Amino acid sequence: MRKVWLRISAMLLCLVMLSGVALGEQAQGAIDIEKIKAEYKYGEVLTFDTHARLTEENRAVEGKDGVVSSQRYEASRIGADIIAKGGNAVDAAVAAAFALGVCEPNASGLGGGGFMTYRNGETGKVVFIDFREVAPGASTEDMYPRDENGKVIGNIMARGGKAVAVPGEVAGLLYILENYGTMSRQEVLQPAIDLANEGYLVTPKANTTITDAYQLMTDYPELGKLFFDENGLPPEAGSYLKNPDLAKTLSIIAEKGAAGFYEGEVAQALVDAAAKYGGIITLEDLTNYQVSVMEPVEGTYRGYKIYSAPPPSSGGTHMIQILNILENFDVGSMKPYSAEHMHLLSEAFKMVYLDRATYMGDPNYVKVPLKGLIDKDYAKLLAGKIEADKSKSYEVEDPWLYEGTDTSHLSVSDKDGNMIGITKTINYYYGSGVAVDGYGFILNNQMDDFSSKPGGPNSVQPGKKPLSSMSPTIILREDGSPYMVLGAPGGYTIFAQVAQVISDVIDFKMPLKDAVKAPRIFNWIDNTLEYQDGFGIPIEQAEVDKLTVIGHDMSHYMDGAFGFIQGTLYNEDGTIDGCADYYSDGVAVGY
Repeated sequence: MRKVWLRISAMLLCLVMLSGVALGEQAQGAIDIEKIKAEYKYGEVLTFDTHARLTEENRAVEGKDGVVSSQRYEASRIGADIIAKGGNAVDAAVAAAFALGVCEPNASGLGGGGFMTYRNGETGKVVFIDFREVAPGASTEDMYPRDENGKVIGNIMARGGKAVAVPGEVAGLLYILENYGTMSRQEVLQPAIDLANEGYLVTPKANTTITDAYQLMTDYPELGKLFFDENGLPPEAGSYLKNPDLAKTLSIIAEKGAAGFYEGEVAQALVDAAAKYGGIITLEDLTNYQVSVMEPVEGTYRGYKIYSAPPPSSGGTHMIQILNILENFDVGSMKPYSAEHMHLLSEAFKMVYLDRATYMGDPNYVKVPLKGLIDKDYAKLLAGKIEADKSKSYEVEDPWLYEGTDTSHLSVSDKDGNMIGITKTINYYYGSGVAVDGYGFILNNQMDDFSSKPGGPNSVQPGKKPLSSMSPTIILREDGSPYMVLGAPGGYTIFAQVAQVISDVIDFKMPLKDAVKAPRIFNWIDNTLEYQDGFGIPIEQAEVDKLTVIGHDMSHYMDGAFGFIQGTLYNEDGTIDGCADYYSDGVAVGY
């Protein structure tokens, strides 16, 4: 009876939190901040107060030798410590990325994948590393049963074994370390191993994600084992979670490299875990996984050089497309987040997301009009359709005439001009729900990023990569010198958010910390304009009313933030600014 009552209590707790009661009003409102600072290895910097409210302090930093900005202080601190020990930005980024998989496991980890954009400080060359997950070899377009209306029955694309694509994170992080880093696997992975063994802090945000996932963790007990306390309940904010199984897996990877994950005991356990819940991944799928090294998509914005993610991510292409449209307007003369400014962004977003839905997919399987989409004349054509006093619906244009894609992000820069942005994910919070028992990590549900309709540019095919919006982005000054590294989680809103921050910095001359703190908007292809207040900076109601008058369906986004920007910026004097999103647990740390 006690176990039944505890489960009922946890479900009631989940319902209370989902009902909109403020986090600070829960029992966790009495967090002992001083105790955490005294006992926790990384307790010197916290992002919340005793009432579990997010705070403004500690988000931004200035560094001389390097800066790491990520979604957890532990990861940023670990990365900065690597720089302090003589490592470069790549060493720091890989260390921070593995640490994020420990302390922010709801969003990314060994069972996921992602993208990174890297500038070599010595040569100035920018490369793009694709370690996105791929569909298993046994995948087919009709593998998910559909009803008479063509809709997939149930949640099979998002949860369980058939939602799992072949992970790429381990291969990608080790590739960048081995080719561009200076330190050994053991040196770089040891901090993450220690964090998993010793335990990481459960922040109020982490508590909320675990509580919200209570039913998922009950349905997938191997997942619940990683997070529930001894009473079978979500751990309280201010407590700690250890993951010795993950520490064991990380130690195997440190010793054996990628083979320690894609072959042997870990690989077999991964295949077995997916198969238990209907998965089709095989050992051959794992051994066949390959990282792709590609040219980044390139563009310019008011003289600055932009490098970002090419397909199969839609992010870099469409971010550049948004900036190309904005370049046709005197954005700097507008009042930031006035009706005039938000209307322009909204109309640009609608046209760009229409192009995304029409043309984007894995270029190994479909033809993508990449050059056309980022062509300045094509952007001028789209810009000419925007009317200053009317919210419109748009018809798709033909970019082929101009020929001639929940998540963690971290940005790292060092004094030598090495710049790296890594965006990585297991897709939904806690991915597929399938955890690899005895090895401490969660498998992605990246198959849900495919379209369920056969024959489309983003339909399921074996070995194919699903469309993404991840946009790790590097910006250089006109003379080629380093300027910014930016990126964010946020699903299909990512590139719209990154484009806004870039514009805020370049057009409005905002310091990085102010651009990260500023309001943001989002618009898909319809007329629903969602607006998010900045951190302590509300959008004026008078401006919202003006947009309603000209036809926008205004929606105030109150559920946190669209995405969490992490960025670094080189100042003229050689120092480096870093800032982590104020709506997240993120912190930037400099050395």
